[in-house]
Amino acid sequence: MENFTHKLAQKIIIKQRKYLVTGGSGFIGSALVRKLLSEGHSVRVFDNNSRGNLRRLDGVINDIEFIDGDIRELDQVKKACKGIDSVCHLAFVNGTRFFYELPELVLEVGVKGMMNILDSCISNNVEELILASSSEVYQSPMEVPTSENVPLVIPDLHNPRYSYGGGKIISELLAINYGRKNFERVVIFRPHNVYGPDMGWEHVIPEFIIKMQSLATTNKETVDFPIQGSGSETRAFIFIDDFVDGLMRVIEKGEHLGVYHIGTSHEIKLSQLADKIAKLFNISINLMPGELSPGGTLRRCPDISKLKKLGFNPNTPLITGLEISKDWYLKNLNLKK
Repeated sequence: MENFTHKLAQKIIIKQRKYLVTGGSGFIGSALVRKLLSEGHSVRVFDNNSRGNLRRLDGVINDIEFIDGDIRELDQVKKACKGIDSVCHLAFVNGTRFFYELPELVLEVGVKGMMNILDSCISNNVEELILASSSEVYQSPMEVPTSENVPLVIPDLHNPRYSYGGGKIISELLAINYGRKNFERVVIFRPHNVYGPDMGWEHVIPEFIIKMQSLATTNKETVDFPIQGSGSETRAFIFIDDFVDGLMRVIEKGEHLGVYHIGTSHEIKLSQLADKIAKLFNISINLMPGELSPGGTLRRCPDISKLKKLGFNPNTPLITGLEISKDWYLKNLNLKK
């Protein structure tokens, strides 16, 4: 019995790893941090909270090592990578408004940050890199559901929106080509429309929730509800808990130089999404179509066959995730800047 216990303890020690999560106070990053901790790993977070917030790490902040740093500063990144087994690189400037208004910052953080991560991993002998990419690398994909081998596209160099997708494409190219010779394992994941509590305020689901909340105070039977685009645009939304489960499958089982979508295959029109959220507020809406932002994607839905082969199966119904998100946003309206 003692021998068995000793062998089991050895396996647990071998399994435990030290992770660096860049962008770890962000929406996805903080959820990953919590998951890694729950699996028994130790975690170091590197973030400057420019887009993240330490409140997302409430309850676990004393269980991690937090470094307040800028991903563009090589010396800071090198120190953060010291003694690390695996780097999960999520630091990037997200948010559509920033793509249009600060494209040079988006690219600087994306490209310089990626180079700093690679240089720092190599100089510190970090053998594993997990890279966060994006569904934005496809822009308007030629096939839906979209598989991982669909060509990556930048349709218009002059549209600042593509600073984000372009930065992600460059990051993927760097990861793959540096990964061949300098790492034991490099894995890339492409999130597709992750949502949930405290995801930010600029995304479609929280924007719809806040608008519906204000409209629900009227006494009209049907209220006008303006949106960007016609409402026929589609997305496939994945709740944050399901997403992190999928991400852990990638981290634990993803193949070297592999690329994996993380999302669901349940495509829904934005007009249908608006109706679902309206019902949570017991109101009826009259959709008022508007102008779509230049470069906005008309359809987005991933093929997740590769991830399913790793054992992934999302199980949170959209309406359940929307209810949870609605409750959080209504309770935390004071946090909106």
